[in-house]
Amino acid sequence: MRKLFEVQVNSKSVDAAIFITRVAAAVLMLTHGIPKLAGLFADGPVQFPGLFGLSPAVSLGLTVFAEVFCSLFILFGLGTRLAVIPLIITMLVAVLLIHSADPFIKKEPAIHFLLLYVILFFTGSGRYSVDSFIQKKSLSAVYTSR
Repeated sequence: MRKLFEVQVNSKSVDAAIFITRVAAAVLMLTHGIPKLAGLFADGPVQFPGLFGLSPAVSLGLTVFAEVFCSLFILFGLGTRLAVIPLIITMLVAVLLIHSADPFIKKEPAIHFLLLYVILFFTGSGRYSVDSFIQKKSLSAVYTSR
């Protein structure tokens, strides 16, 4: 019971929390992105809003890039801080433009994703990631070459 109220941060639990956040955000976003990817390659006109003077197809392509490809990078923890930037932009567009006139309940999922991506921007991918593996390899290469 005492551990529930402990305020000291354990680095292993922080890394586990980052891992869970990263994987959950990526997998959940893929459920939104994969249908859009299918829609991008479907026959017929693209049913997606064109924004910022871009055609609907280009807007959809950029959204698919963020929601599918960037989510895969985040899932594996490869370039997480860089990969969340397109997703942050996509979620800001969803909240501020696409769902601007909608009630809060329609904006809420995009806000949740936005918060997760901002957290991942500040934390990075954590210990349990490809980034960490690459960093350990490069550091060991530096120390063995001396």
